Amino acid sequence: MPASFSVRLATQSDIPTLHALIESSVRILQANDYTPAQIEGALGTVLGLDTQLLADQTYFVAETADSSGAKTIVACGGWSKRKTLFGSDHAAVREPEFLDPATDAAKIRAIFVHPDWSRRGLGTLLLETCENAAKSAGFTKFEMGSTLTGVPLYKLRGYQVIEPIAVPLPNGEALPVIRMSKSAT
Repeated sequence: MPASFSVRLATQSDIPTLHALIESSVRILQANDYTPAQIEGALGTVLGLDTQLLADQTYFVAETADSSGAKTIVACGGWSKRKTLFGSDHAAVREPEFLDPATDAAKIRAIFVHPDWSRRGLGTLLLETCENAAKSAGFTKFEMGSTLTGVPLYKLRGYQVIEPIAVPLPNGEALPVIRMSKSAT
């Protein structure tokens, strides 16, 4: 029987689960696109949870329920009305200033799927949830800093490559990230 998923806003009590989900997602699903050194340097800085998104109520979780009704978080992702393009609470570059929906693109941020639940449409579900929420807030354009792993999905969903970015990591490595954009339809 295929699983059904529900989406809700993430809460502070989800933080430990989100950290574990993100780490598992990065270590397993991104292993074909990044070296172990890049993954180690990026976890918790470039690739990780930005709790400002929870505070702004723009970060979501996708859940599934087992036969007893117990819910499990299987994916997460969000959008931002702030200038920061990507990164966790501990990223080197933070731009907390608010965006202007009339002229700026909402930032699609930190979409991660647990490896046990990959290839089931959860990335698309969260992307659509984020785009719809940003549209409701008045944004007509979206922008993101995608991992190499996410680029194929985002291209399928209408995003265009703007430029590659080599993000310096604390361990001396650099993480290739692709800046992408899309206009709302």
